[in-house]
Order: sequence, then structure tokens, then C-alpha cells
Amino acid sequence: MKERYHKFCQQNKDLPIFFQDWYLDATCIEGTWDVAIVEKGHQPAGVLPYYLKKKGPFQYITMPPLTKMMGPFVTASFRKEPKFTNICKDLIKQLPAVDYFEQTCAYEITNWLPFYWNAFQQTTRYSFLLDLEDLEKVYAGFASNYRNNKMKKAKATVKIVRDLPLEAFYRVNKLSFDRQNIAVPYSLAFVKQLDKVLQEHQSRTIFFAVDKQEQIHSVAYVIWDNQRAYYLMAGDNPDLRGSGASILLVWEIIQFVRHELGLKEFDFQGSMIQGIERVRRQFGAQQVPYFLIQRRDSKLFNWFSSWKGRLRR
Repeated sequence: MKERYHKFCQQNKDLPIFFQDWYLDATCIEGTWDVAIVEKGHQPAGVLPYYLKKKGPFQYITMPPLTKMMGPFVTASFRKEPKFTNICKDLIKQLPAVDYFEQTCAYEITNWLPFYWNAFQQTTRYSFLLDLEDLEKVYAGFASNYRNNKMKKAKATVKIVRDLPLEAFYRVNKLSFDRQNIAVPYSLAFVKQLDKVLQEHQSRTIFFAVDKQEQIHSVAYVIWDNQRAYYLMAGDNPDLRGSGASILLVWEIIQFVRHELGLKEFDFQGSMIQGIERVRRQFGAQQVPYFLIQRRDSKLFNWFSSWKGRLRR
């Protein structure tokens, strides 16, 4: 099955980076990944990769770390109804029996009825995308305080550089979690492994905002596929947040994505957190809905999760 999926990944240029077999190999390290495939005319018409984990007596499907989207991917010639629905029904039938299922779908999936008919539940979440077709329009869409105050201050304080050591990125990235008293959801070793694979596929760049004293104010880790670039990880030094460096950093990334990568979409990988949503809108990003699909098939799991909360990923 994975061999067929490997060929599928090579043949479908619009496949998001998170669906790529090599990306799954790098991120699904605490469990295993597999894929459901539906073929029409001896060619894959739809796929549904999934990450299978075990914890105690439970076996469940969840999202790998640093993976924005999974869910079904249906090829262009089968995306119209009723073909799309029939493909999804067949994909769902191939999923293994598990205690719990959770995936976030790609933005293009706007019909979750095949999952609903199979006793899944859906929650709408939001991401934030920037259309980079016209950079003058993008810049004009920034909040006036960003354009007239914070970016000017940042330009006088920091410069934007790329690809300093990964350890330097992770150190600042971790500071943002420390400030909120949140454990970092991925280790440096994990990031190193993923970074190695992304470099091999020429699909990442790391940005740093650095002052004259070589202090790093802000960092961002950007990846991309053939459709868009993604703001995968970021962070700020809490002691230097007043410099406006993170705003200048985003503008430099936007120019890089448009001019050097030739892409027309930048994905902030939005958040349901109110403060983060407000920041994304200050950049002029547009809200885009996507689906979180879940199903619990184990009464024991329901009891356990209600007592202890969701299983840690």
C-alpha cells in the first residue's frame, strides 16, 4: 500500500506537503502511519493517510506533530459529486478499528457528510491565509500601526537573516512556550529530524531577526509545497518583544514567498486563540474554515478521556 502511495505522491503535484510520504516518515515517529487508497481504472482516485498510535490499552488515530492537515485527498477528476462522496465512503471503510479518531482536513474539503453518515463528529476551526498576488495590496492591508510604527522601529533595530543554527531557532521558539508556561509539544531532536528531511527536499527556510548585539528578537520556520507556504513554527524573545521584529520578519517572509518561491498564498496556520486571531487579522489575513473530524468508539476511552483529558499526542 505504501509503495502505491509513494507513486501517488510523486504524480500529484497539488498534494499538500503534510500528505507527502517523506513528511509522514519524519513526523510519525511515536507510532506508525498507513494509508487508505481507492483506485479507479487501476489509478488512485482518493487517499486517506493516517497516523496510528497506542497508549496503554488504547489504539487511536491522531495528527502527527507539526502536521496541519490530513484527511481525504481526492484527485481532480473525482472531486465533483457524487464521485467525491463515493470515494470518501470507500476510504472510510478501509480505516482500522480504533478507540478514537481525530484528523484535521485540508481546506479544500468542504463536504464532511460521508463522515457524518459514519457516526463521526465535526468541529469547524479556522486558519488565516494571505493572497500574495499583489504585494502592494498586501502591504496596504497591514494595520496602520504595523506599517507606520512597529515596522519602522524594527528596521532601525534589527536585520533579517536566514539559516542560523537550528539550535538558535529552537531556543527562541521555546521561549514563547516558556512565557505561557506551556510545554513545547516537540523536542529539539524531533525538529532536527524533520529539518533534515525538509532540507533534503528543499522545502524550508528559517528566518531570524537579529540586532547589532547579535541578540535574536524573533524567529520563524517556513515550509512550502507547490500551492502555498506555511508559517510552521515561530517565536519571540519575551524581553525584546517591543522591538516590532516579528512584524518585520513576517513582511520579509511574505516577500520571500512571492518573489523567490513564486507562490501566491501564505498560510499563517491560524489559531482559535483570540489574541492570535487578532494578530493574524492585523496582517490582513483572511479567515478560512477547515474541519476537525472525530469519533470515539470506546466507552472505556470516553471515561478515561473525561477523567484525564485528551490523550497527549
